[in-house]
Amino acid sequence: MYFPYLRGRQYELLALRELVTNDKLGNNIIPVVEPVKMNSTFASTVDAFVKANHDIAIILNPDVGTFVNDFNYSKEKTEEVDYIKYALEKYKNNHVIKSIILKNDARNFIDSCEKNGIDKSQLIVINIDQDYLDLYREEFDKVTPRYVLIPDEGTFRRRVQLNRVLLDDKFKKQSRNADYADKVDEFFSDDHLYYKDEKFEGFSDYSIVGRDYNEVGFAPYAVAIHLVYFDSNKNLRIRHFVSKSNEDITNIAGKFYEAVSKLHEWYVSNPQYAVMTTGFKNLLNHYNNGTYPGLGTVKKLSLMHHLELMDLYLNEVK
Repeated sequence: MYFPYLRGRQYELLALRELVTNDKLGNNIIPVVEPVKMNSTFASTVDAFVKANHDIAIILNPDVGTFVNDFNYSKEKTEEVDYIKYALEKYKNNHVIKSIILKNDARNFIDSCEKNGIDKSQLIVINIDQDYLDLYREEFDKVTPRYVLIPDEGTFRRRVQLNRVLLDDKFKKQSRNADYADKVDEFFSDDHLYYKDEKFEGFSDYSIVGRDYNEVGFAPYAVAIHLVYFDSNKNLRIRHFVSKSNEDITNIAGKFYEAVSKLHEWYVSNPQYAVMTTGFKNLLNHYNNGTYPGLGTVKKLSLMHHLELMDLYLNEVK
């Protein structure tokens, strides 16, 4: 199984909502969302998964963003009360898997879950800090969580034996988009090939986004489109399509067309690697139509491509 770990940014939520609404995510994929903001997009995304009878994991104690503050503040704002109540109602559904990051506040959230009738065995636990391995042992000595996301490190392998999922950041993030042009094609992952051999129930990564989280966006000098694909050995690789006119921040639409033109050229030259997912098709449509959808949509389409590609692969090998 694949557990894409996403931070709940706008474009990530829209990608998930569009995929599940159009039946492009199978049961082999359970997104794990660490929500960074409490808003209507988050609420509607959870609702879409519930309506599709598809599991989605929501982290109750996020480590980044303003979700908890948004939640507490929004309850006092009349215009937002409706969607707050709406999201809370959806939280009660069994397809919304309650998830906990093991950190300082974890015990309070675990206790709260139990008080609300949620057994520890129903939780997904994110256990990536060695300092909280003792807490894991104390809380889950007699009850094993539904899944436990851990890094590929010996200490975690020894201490977490059951229902474990391999979590790793596969995306080699650069400080500038232009720097992706230094290595346009690189290895991404082979966890999907070997996770079962290594006694894992599934694998997890941060997709084409990476683990690092920044609150503030900025106008880029370069536009980069990140696209994953399977090579002839079924290793997952990632290709970066980077604009050429990167001297300043003007004409972002033109920079996008330079990048998407490179994607189209690669697609024409390497049809054996190009799987026509919804995200990939839409990127090519923007090339053919000469349209610029905005940087958020570009990221959304690249993410959609990755998730749908993994769904197709897992359906093929199961």
